[in-house]
Amino acid sequence: MHAIDLKEMKEKVAEGFLPWQRSFQFWTHAADIYTGYKVFQLRVSFVKDLKKQEDLWERQHELAALKIYSMCSDLGGFFLKIAQILGKPDMAPAAWVRKLVTLCDQAPATPFDAIRVVLEKELGKSIDQVFETFDDKPLGSASIAQVHRARVKGDKRDVVVKVQHPGVEKLMMTDIRNLQVFALYMQKTDINFDLFSITKEIEKQIGYEFDFKREADAMEKIRRFLYDNNKKSPVLVPRVLRHLVTRRVLVMEYINGIPILSLGDEMAKRGINPRGKMAEAAKFNILSSLSQAYGQMILKSGFFHADPHPGNILICKGSEVALLDYGQVKELPDQLRLGYANLVIAIADNNATLASQSFRELGISTFAKCENEQQELLELAKSMFDTKMPPGKAVLQPFSEDSSIKKISVEAFPEELFSILRTVILLRGLSVGIGLNYSCAQQWKPIAEKALLAYGRLSTGRKQKRRFSSLRRLSLS
Repeated sequence: MHAIDLKEMKEKVAEGFLPWQRSFQFWTHAADIYTGYKVFQLRVSFVKDLKKQEDLWERQHELAALKIYSMCSDLGGFFLKIAQILGKPDMAPAAWVRKLVTLCDQAPATPFDAIRVVLEKELGKSIDQVFETFDDKPLGSASIAQVHRARVKGDKRDVVVKVQHPGVEKLMMTDIRNLQVFALYMQKTDINFDLFSITKEIEKQIGYEFDFKREADAMEKIRRFLYDNNKKSPVLVPRVLRHLVTRRVLVMEYINGIPILSLGDEMAKRGINPRGKMAEAAKFNILSSLSQAYGQMILKSGFFHADPHPGNILICKGSEVALLDYGQVKELPDQLRLGYANLVIAIADNNATLASQSFRELGISTFAKCENEQQELLELAKSMFDTKMPPGKAVLQPFSEDSSIKKISVEAFPEELFSILRTVILLRGLSVGIGLNYSCAQQWKPIAEKALLAYGRLSTGRKQKRRFSSLRRLSLS
């Protein structure tokens, strides 16, 4: 008995030191990456040749990419989410993307014995009592949970069982708070953007992800909305098996499909030219369906799935799109939803005056460091809230010297808007990744107009313009 108590005591002591150990590891990595860039900035300022400057920057990004990869790989968990955000071809340096994209699906799996303990404790029964079959090898593992394929007793359909990694919540909250301190430092020294508000929203959203009952509610609500508001839902949403949902276990229907990032390889296997007309049409349909679902969720409902990274998107038969993982959802108050509808119209119409008004309505506080403030605000709005890339550009560098964010300091950014910002950025990354350049603002403009019209907030001039556009479309058809 004494030996068991001693063992438990040692485990508790070790557990107590783990957050401190992770904090030390994070700050060691972060300080190394940050000081590396600061020293390099000083060194490159003495180089006058622009081509040589570009070559030096590329080498510095490659060196930093190795260090960021090492940090995310060593710490895992929350930092794999950071890798998902940074490892995107539309914003981060190409060297970062090349390295970090390999980390996005590499969350280590929890051994099945530990998963069995969580599962049986949550359901109050043994696995054999609940499931006819249960594959102990996971289909996949993410930062918070892993998923297994199974079949419930008395049912011939396959299901997916999502089980939370034990002990993960405490460690991820430690990671987020370290990131918040770092964000505060960065916004005071290097980046003219309210980063702290963004990290507070991350903390809130990830806190929700640990409650699978909430996720099940969100999945059912979004499924009902999309299926009720369309003749055919633009995306497939899994059904929940409500009697098999607890805070740490979620059972849902299995949807057969391939990850969106494997689409090119799958086409090649079937003898389809990934750059041919058939492939382009399929890619357009996929992106259009996904974007249409998000336009409706954000602007019409105000309750939306806020994590469209590639691992959550499957392509099924007939180019149908399935949207998975509803741990991160967001509900917008009507004031923000309608304010964002105005901003969508401003971007679609290239209306700098309306973009400036929309920023104020949304509570985005800015300070201009240039003469043409309204035009720069519009360019900033496009880079933050539209998926279309500027002509001739495959990568956005939001913190480069000629970027709008260097000319317009964002001093206050409402936390609630971060989920929209992140969603649009992820959609843009997907469009760049599959080789299509499209504007979600253009696609969402009719939805935004309807949302404003329903609240009597579409001005008379814009109503007439909208009516003229509708008549013109009819005359052309």
